[in-house]
Amino acid sequence: MAETTFFPRRLILGAAVISGVLLALAVHMLGARYGLDLGGLWHSDTHEFIPAGAAIAWWLIATVGFSGGYFTATLMQSAADGQIPQRMRQFLIGVGVLLLAGAGQVASAPSPTVSGVLAGLAALCLGAVMAFCGAHFALRRG
Repeated sequence: MAETTFFPRRLILGAAVISGVLLALAVHMLGARYGLDLGGLWHSDTHEFIPAGAAIAWWLIATVGFSGGYFTATLMQSAADGQIPQRMRQFLIGVGVLLLAGAGQVASAPSPTVSGVLAGLAALCLGAVMAFCGAHFALRRG
């Protein structure tokens, strides 16, 4: 009988945060393509308090960052025990490839403006914080 191998807690936390940040940035780039841009927060020509697209983008990036960190940490704990089915692995690889291909297509767009750069940095920071929180909760639960 094979012994159970455990990943170190810091390795799981680091990988989960990186995964959550990458997913949050990919969703930010895909959302910006469809009009859900955090850059709407810095436009002065709107008369609304916060444009709805910017609010939806904010919550979407936060949710994906948190979920990405949480599920990656949970999957890494399960993978160390050998409990991930083969079909689930294939599905996750497929989703990751499709998401990264879509983000690569969006990244080939023209150069961003100053508000686009600020929105990207805001998405990066928001994704990092939420991915860390998701991974931390997953590791505390396990």
